[in-house]
Amino acid sequence: MEILAFGVQADEKPLIEQAFAGHHDVRCLDVFLNEDTAPIAAGYEIVSTSVNADLGPRVLQILAAGGTRMIAQRSTGFNNIDLDVAERVGMTVARVSYYSPYSVAEFAWTLAMAVNRRIVRASTRTRDFDFRLDGLMGRDMHGRTAGILGTGKIGEAFARIAHGFGMRLLGWDVAENPACVELGMKYVPKDQLLAESDLITLHVPLLPETRHLIDAAALRAMRSDAILVNSSRGGLIDTMALVTELRAGRFTGVGLDVYEAEAGLFFLDKSLEAVEDDTLARLVTFPNVLVTSHQAYYTADAVGQIIDTTVRNVLDYTEGRRSENVLVPRS
Repeated sequence: MEILAFGVQADEKPLIEQAFAGHHDVRCLDVFLNEDTAPIAAGYEIVSTSVNADLGPRVLQILAAGGTRMIAQRSTGFNNIDLDVAERVGMTVARVSYYSPYSVAEFAWTLAMAVNRRIVRASTRTRDFDFRLDGLMGRDMHGRTAGILGTGKIGEAFARIAHGFGMRLLGWDVAENPACVELGMKYVPKDQLLAESDLITLHVPLLPETRHLIDAAALRAMRSDAILVNSSRGGLIDTMALVTELRAGRFTGVGLDVYEAEAGLFFLDKSLEAVEDDTLARLVTFPNVLVTSHQAYYTADAVGQIIDTTVRNVLDYTEGRRSENVLVPRS
């Protein structure tokens, strides 16, 4: 059987081909799955997709009409998939429920330190042989407070790094993580965490109840000199509200690896096109904001685990097994 994989990055292609070798053939495409590209999948029983694929009702219906019966998503998040429609059209859906939490946690810290120590500005200056220190002053993290919204595997990994910096740890989640408590984390209400934290990082899934978890009120509750980092899902932050606060001169730094309207932008080269997203265009102009293109997970370790799990999900489907990665079982 030949598998069709959408949204494959150049670095991923040889890894995917190697992982499927001896099991199934795989055709890798760099285009992302959406309503325009979905007809390409006609005749493919199994399609693999990336996190920015459009798997809404219309796309799922096109895939089902073309004979696709299984979606193997190469990510943990699945907020881009209409699971009810997938079940209705008889589509099996599986995801990657786990991969290296260190990849995301370490990158979240990279963003935090980059905005704190003005690394991008400093690098730009020195490339022009401007070696002044004006405007480059940061702060020690030691002794300050890290507020972690979401203390699962990634939040715990972030907390361990913060503990190594000698930071006070505040956490917020539906359930306490004993490992974080052992590190000295104190679980508090969200408003208290926002008000007391020097560094705030988001590590919760995007669900209806977490959409715009950081809204205008939450942003106003933060310290004016706080650092905010989001390496989880763009929809956790109300971007328009964030722009309003940034225009008012608030926050030491904001590091964003995700953006709520990133579909159709991230993972693509838009450098020669006019920017149609006014909010994103405004966001990247702030000197205290660093935006990256959803790359926190993108390490050889994490991508290797994602691909290996995707292969196992496909083999489970073809051989009639079911695992914890299945979101919609085979009908």
